[in-house]
Amino acid sequence: MTRFPTDFLWGVATAGHQNEGDNTRSDTWFLENVSPTVFREPSGKACNSYQLWQTDLDLARSLNLNAYRFSVEWSRIEPDEGVFDDAALDHYEQVVDGCLDRGLAPIVTFSHFTSPHWFAARAAWLDEAAPELFARFIGAVMDRFGDRIAYAVTFNEPDLPQMLTWAGLPPIVADLERQTLDAASRAAGVARYRASNVMTEDDFPGMRAGMTAAHAAAKAAIAARRPDLPVGLSLAMCDDVALPGGETVRDRKRAEVYDYWLELARGDDFIGVQNYERLTYGPDGLVAPPAGAVLNGMGSPVDPDSLRGAVEYAHQVSGVPVLVTEHGVSTPDDAVRAAFIEPSLRGLSDAIAAGVPVLGYCHWTLMDNFEWIFGYGPKLGLHEVDRTTFVRTPKPSAAVFAGLVRSARGS
Repeated sequence: MTRFPTDFLWGVATAGHQNEGDNTRSDTWFLENVSPTVFREPSGKACNSYQLWQTDLDLARSLNLNAYRFSVEWSRIEPDEGVFDDAALDHYEQVVDGCLDRGLAPIVTFSHFTSPHWFAARAAWLDEAAPELFARFIGAVMDRFGDRIAYAVTFNEPDLPQMLTWAGLPPIVADLERQTLDAASRAAGVARYRASNVMTEDDFPGMRAGMTAAHAAAKAAIAARRPDLPVGLSLAMCDDVALPGGETVRDRKRAEVYDYWLELARGDDFIGVQNYERLTYGPDGLVAPPAGAVLNGMGSPVDPDSLRGAVEYAHQVSGVPVLVTEHGVSTPDDAVRAAFIEPSLRGLSDAIAAGVPVLGYCHWTLMDNFEWIFGYGPKLGLHEVDRTTFVRTPKPSAAVFAGLVRSARGS
């Protein structure tokens, strides 16, 4: 824990729709409330963080952190096309200033899966105007408080839909996703209602092309206002390893899921890595977990060294510094989480010692929240949240993480 740079960013990561609540003008809210829907339950008030943001920043500060990652909700800032909400911009400006007041570097994500309802009704990233519309939104944010942002993440996990094709989900999930989009299209009265986190395989190429162009447009909008602001995107990345004979399968997965985006990131200031598991491939494909292994919520073995492997591969292909924008473990057993953090960070320090430039580490997540189609079932937070009162209660893992950060920072 002593081998981290003195200017290393220690943070937690959150996301607007998953934490804020009542994000009623968003595409995800609309998808949650059509029938049929792939979402297990609606997000509702989530963690009520739009109201309790100061409490959340205080919790982050209590963990001895110096960074806080959050997203600005496009659907709140531009609830109707071309109409910008000053109150929403004021809110996020207060969050940024609240971070700075507490010694937390604001790491701002511009698209954490969600978009405005009107944008999805235009077919989202399949729309030719999408890059220009995204850049216009980012320009409005930058004009208001871009001078105080520490790092900018354009897109959160644009590779996730492709990754999920490797996850062994039952075919009914893809069928239900398609039915959800069809129901949304009917309800919105449009031909193609599209979203970033409910995507059919037929749309993968067009959505990827749209997000690629939007990433470039976003970078240009940021550079026009603040050329010194570091910009990148974040990727969902397993640590994929191969037993003898499994290299072909592993390399095919890497090529299909990560490499396009990692190569795109060569022109960025950093690459965000979001890692939750290590998967092992043999000649016949994915290798089953060994008997007795502690499993995470995805059914794969809990392996702290997966972070090191993912970070090393991301830097190997992209050639740019790495910012760990998310890392954690899905488990209802907080003892597993508490024991998982230190060896994970030790592996990350090994990668740094081996020459990988790592800018910082953000744990996912500050508190249990809305985990997309899986609802409130998965537990990944350092704090639990009462679903009625929204009281946040620290888990033992919060104290463990705070102690490790204190030791690493020498404070």
